[in-house]
Amino acid sequence: METPPTSTRRPLYVRVYEEIADRIASGSLQRGGQLPPEREFCQEMGVSRATVRRAIAALEDEGLIEAIQGRGTFVTAPRLVEPPNTLMSFTQLAEDRGTLAGARVLRAEVRPSTLAEADRFRSAPGSAVFDLERLRTMDSLPIAVDHSIVLLTAAPTLPDADWTQASLYDLLADAGNAPARADYDIEARAADANWARELDVPVGAPLLIADTSSYDRDERLIEIGRIIYRGDRYRFRSTLVAQRPLPSTRPVAAR
Repeated sequence: METPPTSTRRPLYVRVYEEIADRIASGSLQRGGQLPPEREFCQEMGVSRATVRRAIAALEDEGLIEAIQGRGTFVTAPRLVEPPNTLMSFTQLAEDRGTLAGARVLRAEVRPSTLAEADRFRSAPGSAVFDLERLRTMDSLPIAVDHSIVLLTAAPTLPDADWTQASLYDLLADAGNAPARADYDIEARAADANWARELDVPVGAPLLIADTSSYDRDERLIEIGRIIYRGDRYRFRSTLVAQRPLPSTRPVAAR
């Protein structure tokens, strides 16, 4: 039987909240994993379902868990948040969040450039490019499918790297061709069967598709990229500046 709180006792839902939060912090409840049913917490902790629901609501307000309609309640997975106006590699972004970046290689090959690629790189048709596609993870959870095409002359050692761990931007920097800026176009799309399988989402789930063109300090195109993010695990921030002053709404004083 649930013991009613007194003036000197913490509310029961707070104790349930703290117990679940401790399990999340310790890894007993893993990020991205589904929360056990409410009845299990009720039986284990000897509290009512109303108490458990109040604790779960507090956990959701704190961002520790999230309810997904039709699927259940999950411990919040790592979310990639890009700082405004900053060019960073996936590895750097993960490290800044205190998470471990990883990858599963889908394609890593040297091939001749297409006519369209050669035109963009301003290279001879058929010039060798390194074509890299990886499933990117944070703490082993899928975040994005990352596809990059780089002229092989920009970093001839790229085919020898361990792409389950290596950072493309770091290796380009080591070769003296660090990306200095990037054009970035982003749009929303629904997941097709292939993207859904790789990113572990239902077909039709929202994705964010970012197409990038990265340049070195001499304004030479270094990388043509596309990264396909899970919509629930990516947030993009930007700073917007008015191109011309907005009209004033203040009354003009009579002269």
